[in-house]
Amino acid sequence: MAKRFCDLSEQEILALAISSEEDDARIYADVADRLANEYPATAKIFQEMHLEELEHHRRLTETYRKRFGDHIPLIRRSDVKGFIQRKPVWLSTVLGIDSVRKMAESMELETRRFYEQSAKKVSDAPTRQLLVDLAEAERKHSDLAESLEEKLLTPDVREQEQHAQRRMFVLQVVQPGLAGLMDGSVSTLAPLFAAAFATQNSLDAFRVGLAASVGAGISMGFAEALSDDGSLTGRGKPLLRGIVCGLMTTAGGIGHTLPFLIPNFRTAVAVAVVVVAIELLAISYIRNHYMDTPFLSAAFQVIVGGVLVFVAGILIGVAG
Repeated sequence: MAKRFCDLSEQEILALAISSEEDDARIYADVADRLANEYPATAKIFQEMHLEELEHHRRLTETYRKRFGDHIPLIRRSDVKGFIQRKPVWLSTVLGIDSVRKMAESMELETRRFYEQSAKKVSDAPTRQLLVDLAEAERKHSDLAESLEEKLLTPDVREQEQHAQRRMFVLQVVQPGLAGLMDGSVSTLAPLFAAAFATQNSLDAFRVGLAASVGAGISMGFAEALSDDGSLTGRGKPLLRGIVCGLMTTAGGIGHTLPFLIPNFRTAVAVAVVVVAIELLAISYIRNHYMDTPFLSAAFQVIVGGVLVFVAGILIGVAG
């Protein structure tokens, strides 16, 4: 059961501060190691902060040993009420630049407040002064990070890191989403329009289109999630990719299915055809914008495939 901060003794406060600085140093080292390949300049910033935390740990340990001896009880943040519980870095499949910087800001703020409150509880003057100094050091950590950013994150480096971040976004979100959107938009055309022209009934066509869209979404979602765990490809969390792919697949099919809620069959077909054209153009734009595929080339590939499936559905429906 966690203990309240107000109930901690001076010895326990110092022990908690020592373990906290050690934990923070390891977190910054883990972040630096994870970012080293994709974002080397930002990794350097976290490496410098790692060294700062080690120095704080050393000073706290010296003070503790002078007052209480060599044995330092293991007291962690999780043993005390009020601290934020954070997900370990090693459990995070994806680390973005903005997310780790915000995490660092939150850590520094929490640690500074801890030292400020601890200084008020400690009666020993040298220990109290050390805690005040560390609170000020934590405040200056933000200045250190800013100065290191100015020194290390030059315009060229920022551009490189932004490019790397964009590449990760494309791998982890755009690609599975685009794959789902293409599959949902194209694969559901044949059953939808086959049912529409076979039955000449808008509601029947809507039911077929809805079933095809949901079924395709579930199938594509599972296929994407089970394709790889992202550890080697860098494509991120399989659950997230599966959800994105599944939802976009369903959305791709639902778009041209909804017009068949219109009771008038001819009107429903006309509106659905317009929606199909918009969907195919949207897919072409996404491929051009994120995948660097020339727009005309992307449009030709997508539209030709879509038209062939569309015509196949109509022919099958009319024949039936």
